Amino acid sequence: MGKTILVVDDSSIMRKMIKQTLMGAGHTVVGEAKSGDDAVALYRRLKPELVTMDITMRGMDGIAAAKAILAHDPGARVIILSNLDEDRFSKEAAQIGAKGYINKHKTAEILDLINRL
Repeated sequence: MGKTILVVDDSSIMRKMIKQTLMGAGHTVVGEAKSGDDAVALYRRLKPELVTMDITMRGMDGIAAAKAILAHDPGARVIILSNLDEDRFSKEAAQIGAKGYINKHKTAEILDLINRL
C-alpha cells in the first residue's frame, strides 16, 4: 500500500518529477512545498507518513525544516533528496534524524528506501 507523502523542493520542475515518480509507484502526494517554512506548516496540517526534503531553499533550508518537523514530531520520517555533497550532507541528515540521504535523480533508490520505511 502506498504512503502519503509531502514533497519539498524549491524547484517546481523537481517537485513535478518527484511527484510523478512517487505517484507512479502507488504513493499519494498530499502536499507540495517550495520552502522550509511552508514544509513545516504543511507537515503540521497534513500529517503525511513521509517527507521528501530538498536542502537548498530560500529562507529556512531543508536541514532546518527537517529539524523543526522532527522537533514537532520525533516519529516523523524525513528523507533528504539533494544533489549536494553526499559525504557531508548524508552525515548531517543522519545526525538530525532523517531516514536517509539520496541523490534526487536516483529514483530507484528513493523508491526502495520509501518502501522499506
